[in-house]
Amino acid sequence: MKKISFFIWLPLITVTLTALLYGLNFILGGISDLILAISRWVTVASFFVYGIKKKNLTTWIFISLLVGGTIGHDFPEIGSGFQVLSKIFLKLIKTIIAPLIFATLVHGIAGHSDMKQVGRMGWKSLVYFEIVTTIALFIGLAAINFTQAGVGIKHPTGHQEALPEVLPQTWQDIILHIFPENIAKSIAEGQVLQVVVFSILFGIALLLVPDNKREFLVRFTDSLAETMFKFTNIIMYFAPFGVGGAMAYTVSHMGLGVLVNLLQLLLTLYGALIIFLLFVLLPVALIIKLPLRKFIKSVGEAVSIAFATTSSEAALPKAMEAMENIGVPRKIVAFVMPTGYTFNLDGTTLYLSLASVFVAQAAGIPMSFSQQLIMVFTLMITSKGVAGVPRASLVILLGTVSSFGLPAWPIFIILGIDELMDMARTSVNVIGNCLASAVVARWEGEFNPEVGEITTAGEGKS
Repeated sequence: MKKISFFIWLPLITVTLTALLYGLNFILGGISDLILAISRWVTVASFFVYGIKKKNLTTWIFISLLVGGTIGHDFPEIGSGFQVLSKIFLKLIKTIIAPLIFATLVHGIAGHSDMKQVGRMGWKSLVYFEIVTTIALFIGLAAINFTQAGVGIKHPTGHQEALPEVLPQTWQDIILHIFPENIAKSIAEGQVLQVVVFSILFGIALLLVPDNKREFLVRFTDSLAETMFKFTNIIMYFAPFGVGGAMAYTVSHMGLGVLVNLLQLLLTLYGALIIFLLFVLLPVALIIKLPLRKFIKSVGEAVSIAFATTSSEAALPKAMEAMENIGVPRKIVAFVMPTGYTFNLDGTTLYLSLASVFVAQAAGIPMSFSQQLIMVFTLMITSKGVAGVPRASLVILLGTVSSFGLPAWPIFIILGIDELMDMARTSVNVIGNCLASAVVARWEGEFNPEVGEITTAGEGKS
């Protein structure tokens, strides 16, 4: 016990000493960069030793965030090359998404559910999604109108990073985008909602087939789902490298000085997201009697992955497995979570409402409350399906502000810290969708938090 206790206290001691050094340097100055660098790496080493003793994947993901950030700060040339690790991890994760959604949805519908239950889960999910995302929208509006983070920004000059070209979309285009024309094309393009629609229709069709002809495909999809969860566990052993590479690249090419001019906007978003978590999602969790400690421990890995990779899609397999482990039936997890990735983007909705008004403030264009509402409701519709693509919300934002006659140059300012904001909003997207599956399960009377054990790849006893 003494050895374990020592290894627990070691990182806390080194973090405290490093923080004191930085505090003294900020107040008095005179501490060399070499001493500060040594203190940083001693802290990293202490966490590394703790990770070896802990033997827990969540711990190693956190440590890799710390290591990646330190490498990106101290060795930016090396850190920028580590992006290949995060790309490898994202590619591996994307191979899981379509077969996992297909297998779990089809088996959930054809193997356990009936047509009435599918319909019930559908309308209950949509009602919950719309209530929560609307609240997120108003919190984002209130936050940016309170802090006025965009007021007083000067029009920047000089070269700026190019934004993606955005084609205008009609409401017909948005609706048509939901339905697949070729399932192979939908899988190749990562169109999660189209895969969900195909899987639901396939599951309903299979439910209508006689039992003797349905049994083979039901057993096949059950086996495929189990195999894809095991496949996920194998890939998760690479998660610390992918997460560390993503953090190293982010810090190396952005630096830490970017926060100086945009700190107010960043704090506005993070503050609004914290308010949303504490005053919206937490009360919902308490109402459905969700075991909070078990929930937080179970979804920790998924949220860490989403935070580092800025992609909700990367966290989907682990998030689905986590919710099943804490007592949400697979058929509900398989239906609610992929659907939520299109209709329940809590963090993204909050960010888009905040960012759109920021653009107007920065451009010096006053907007009435009714005008703001029209713009953010437009954003809420056009943002469906962007959760799986890092920084795709910038594309949505650009298309919307141009539709309302606002200039694009404030978005170039947001671009500088978009990755830092994307980390937070993507994490909230994942937490919100995990909670949504528990809400629908409780609503259906099928939530049993006493079943299942929290298991993660690479986890052992400490």
